[in-house]
Amino acid sequence: MKNVLVVHGPNLNLLGTREPEIYGSTSLAELEHQIAGWAAELDLECSFFQSNHEGALIDTIHDARGSVDAVLINAGALTHYSYALYDALAAVDKVTVEVHISNIHAREPWRHNSVTAVAADHIIYGRGLRGYQDGLRRIVASGTSPYQRFTYGADTSQYGELRVPQGDGPHPVAVLLHGGFWHDVWTLDLMDGIAIDLVERGWAAWNVEYRRVGAGGGWPTTMNDVAAAFEFVASIADDQNLDLARLAAVGHSAGGQLALWSAGRAGATVIPQQVVALAPVTDMADAFDRDLDAGAVERFLGRSPVTDPERYAATSPVSLLPLGCRQLLVHGAADDRVPLTPSLAYFETARAAGDDVTLHATEDTDHFVVIDPRSSEWQAAAEWLAD
Repeated sequence: MKNVLVVHGPNLNLLGTREPEIYGSTSLAELEHQIAGWAAELDLECSFFQSNHEGALIDTIHDARGSVDAVLINAGALTHYSYALYDALAAVDKVTVEVHISNIHAREPWRHNSVTAVAADHIIYGRGLRGYQDGLRRIVASGTSPYQRFTYGADTSQYGELRVPQGDGPHPVAVLLHGGFWHDVWTLDLMDGIAIDLVERGWAAWNVEYRRVGAGGGWPTTMNDVAAAFEFVASIADDQNLDLARLAAVGHSAGGQLALWSAGRAGATVIPQQVVALAPVTDMADAFDRDLDAGAVERFLGRSPVTDPERYAATSPVSLLPLGCRQLLVHGAADDRVPLTPSLAYFETARAAGDDVTLHATEDTDHFVVIDPRSSEWQAAAEWLAD
């Protein structure tokens, strides 16, 4: 069992009463009870510390050097200016995940920068209290399956994490594209479980981050980043013993749109031979009409399908058919975020266009079950990839 130090910084003792419209009504004691429960499910044990004083936080982190395996920290306002706290986290040299309840990038300008994040392995913000649960999952994933981080561009979001299986290879490669309606609060940690499962099955997993809405992304930046991430694989293929002749794209939700688009994009030299689209957005105009995530498509593309139908057609997988590669769509009728109906229409259109397409539709599957590596839905997708 791994030990995790959970550190709460200034003013977090006031959770539940301080600005509940931003931080919620859950008290710190209630939050710590939830964290302990999530940790137990992951075979983790947590110790907790909160202080409004920078020195006390630093001393606690120093004292934990020999007794904990990881640090989960919400440093409050110290995040934005405490280089001393950054030094402490860097000196401890443990797996560190930084968490913020609110979306710090959507608040006052001084909150946008985190000096402590440089010492962290990952930062999660804007997910509410769920961010702590996701942070614990990230800690487990980092300890279970090490990865190499590569940058494919100069922006802080232009990077990916490569996990390579044991053995000489060459290894088939799966390019993973996370969802989240192209919004910056959702990051590649969503695909950690799938990445680890694929490595255990003998695949190299290239888990891609890209610029998202709120972090410099949107049309056409996000699409350009995804294209660049695919092309980058070719530059490391020899060193990492990757087999580009067995390249797959695996995407979830908005990442499903990006995965299918990657197979149909013009001018590509690195193209997936097969695509797994998990609860994907397949028709951008239809998604606009359905107002998915309260305007997510218009925020992403910057236009409506009436004012710019060409932009919608260029990013809609259904408009790019036939793709000329094997495709699997996995979608549940119980999905209340991305409805099943457009996937059904995509399947019929792709099949009529001559594509090799399979639809795995289920009655009770919700939006997130498909990225749970323990689920039968993902197991079916992984077996399809191995076929």
